[in-house]
Amino acid sequence: MANFLLWLTFSPLIGILVLAFIPKTQAGLVKAIGVITTLIPLVMVVVLYFRFDHTASGLQFMLKRDWITIPVGNQGQGFPIRFEMGVDGLSMPLVLLTAVIATMASIAGLAINKRWKEFYVLFLIIEIGMLGVFTSLNLFQFFVFFEFTIIPMFFLMGIWGYIEREKAAMKFLLYNGVGSAIMFIVFIALFMNTMTLNMFEIKQVLTDPMNQLNIPDAPGYLQETVRFGLFLALFIAFAIKIPVVPFHTWMLKAYQEANPAAIMISSGVLIKIGGYALIRMNAAFFPEWMNQLSTLIAVLGVINILYGAVLAFVQSDLKLMLAYSSVSHMGIILLGLAAMNAQGFQGAIFQMVSHGLIAALMFYMVSLIYQRTGTTDIRELGGLAKSMPMISGVLLTAMMASVGLPGMSGFVSEFLSFVGLFGSKPVIAAVGALGLIFTAVYLLRTILGTTFGPMQERYQGLADVQTAEVIPMIVLLSLVILIGVYPAILSGPLQATLQNIVPRIGG
Repeated sequence: MANFLLWLTFSPLIGILVLAFIPKTQAGLVKAIGVITTLIPLVMVVVLYFRFDHTASGLQFMLKRDWITIPVGNQGQGFPIRFEMGVDGLSMPLVLLTAVIATMASIAGLAINKRWKEFYVLFLIIEIGMLGVFTSLNLFQFFVFFEFTIIPMFFLMGIWGYIEREKAAMKFLLYNGVGSAIMFIVFIALFMNTMTLNMFEIKQVLTDPMNQLNIPDAPGYLQETVRFGLFLALFIAFAIKIPVVPFHTWMLKAYQEANPAAIMISSGVLIKIGGYALIRMNAAFFPEWMNQLSTLIAVLGVINILYGAVLAFVQSDLKLMLAYSSVSHMGIILLGLAAMNAQGFQGAIFQMVSHGLIAALMFYMVSLIYQRTGTTDIRELGGLAKSMPMISGVLLTAMMASVGLPGMSGFVSEFLSFVGLFGSKPVIAAVGALGLIFTAVYLLRTILGTTFGPMQERYQGLADVQTAEVIPMIVLLSLVILIGVYPAILSGPLQATLQNIVPRIGG
């Protein structure tokens, strides 16, 4: 198992190599290879999950290999950058989420009607990037895999999107590119001060009271103003990715114009990288500033929740409504992190996984409606339950999960996040809880306007789900219910890891 994560991360290369020899005119074969390839990492991740020791708090399945050497001085010396991989209770659920969403999104990609070969090559590159981000143990490697997700997604949006796809893709690239640049500058600064790129070694150096970086008046002391600057820069970089208001506008355009597969990947996995990195880096490297600024983070979370919910309520377009809903639900992640305790952190991670599954499912259902009706305007829909009962039923169930109905994953994540925040910041938690009421209002308004009421004549006789379309619906909905009924399937791997993280931040 020493190289298991390496094989897992790069397993989509198998499909890329096979596709290189397939004529682009054979659409059916190209699409089949693209979908089947995603099953390889999915099966491997399932094996990884069942071999993962839920009682261990440290890294597992670690891999270290010599990779790049940076020349230092004139004596032939060099600083080695190693290729380092590993998973713990924090990254394991997100690796599993990545593999599941990638397979389901690849099925949604079957609806692509042009340049199928290029689409699935770029799609598989993104999967490599996502798996690499969550398994990387050093900053340089994290940055490389992070870029593997941005550039291909730019093309997926810009080529296979809708009317204003180029504008949406450019906005996505601009915002995420700025975030990447800020992140890279901070990574260089951290390396120059700690002389290591390993995330866990950096954490050890920056939090060790006996290290000279942490001793005032000692040579090389890292001043608090510098620490604050690094923390703030990292926070902004990852806030763009989550996204936190006011860095959210790229998401609105992207989700409105991108194709279904790209939206499922972005809403299901990519925006979760920001939340993951806030825990892995901000909370780990600068626990004192995470603690001091927790109230501000909680306020930002409340703003996200209320702003997203209010604007979701007034939208007439299904995609825009879901985009603002995602902004709102990302605020729950911030509330969980701001709680600075085990319940809040666990709720934040649950929310990453839960929202990933629910958002991917809802966007997929909306794409099926668009394929059949040619519109996502709520004002032009209505009564679809009569002609498409299964699609309407699953959409209703997904929206109930997003509301936080007990027995579904959304309830568990919201409950843990708010319980954690009520324990430390009850007033802010009470204000944030208003967003849950608004969520129920705008989602119920949407489902009533879409699937109930009188149906237009042109929608009579519309086809309900086809065989291939059933798979993402069943898989995603089953996982949402499984996590809601049996939360231990996620909390098991998390418990031991959180015991290492939370005491360092005062929770």
